Amino acid sequence: MITLATPEDASVIHRVMLAAFEEYRHKAIPSSALSEKADSIRTSLNENEKAFLYWRGESAVGTVRFKEQDDAIYFFRLSVCPEERGRGIAGQLLQALEDYAAAYDFAVLCCQVRLSEIRNINLYKKNEFHITDSETVVKPNGIHVETVTMTKNLW
Repeated sequence: MITLATPEDASVIHRVMLAAFEEYRHKAIPSSALSEKADSIRTSLNENEKAFLYWRGESAVGTVRFKEQDDAIYFFRLSVCPEERGRGIAGQLLQALEDYAAAYDFAVLCCQVRLSEIRNINLYKKNEFHITDSETVVKPNGIHVETVTMTKNLW
């Protein structure tokens, strides 16, 4: 089951996200998701951010966060617990985003992905996203990360 999260779900979102992003901890450039705190997620959910949670029974095992920007939904931190991967959860979360966008007349879904994360890029391509832009993001520590913007036009 997929639910729209509330600010009270911030610690659940945080737990799922940390589990999903743990694999990036020892990369040359670790994900900034690993340094996020539940309190900052709660604050964002109280402001202009939204999130979906994917539940298996009583446990959340997937999540995606998103913001409404003009005619687009920009999503980020798509997270599935490692032991739950390969079961279509990411695709179902993407479908929930698409359904939300359609219900509120948003024309586009988009996200930013590290160019080095071929598995993630392939997931989005499989779900009809296309690379529409590329850029170098400079992290606060001065490290450069090559990224691509992936977009799906809904109408």
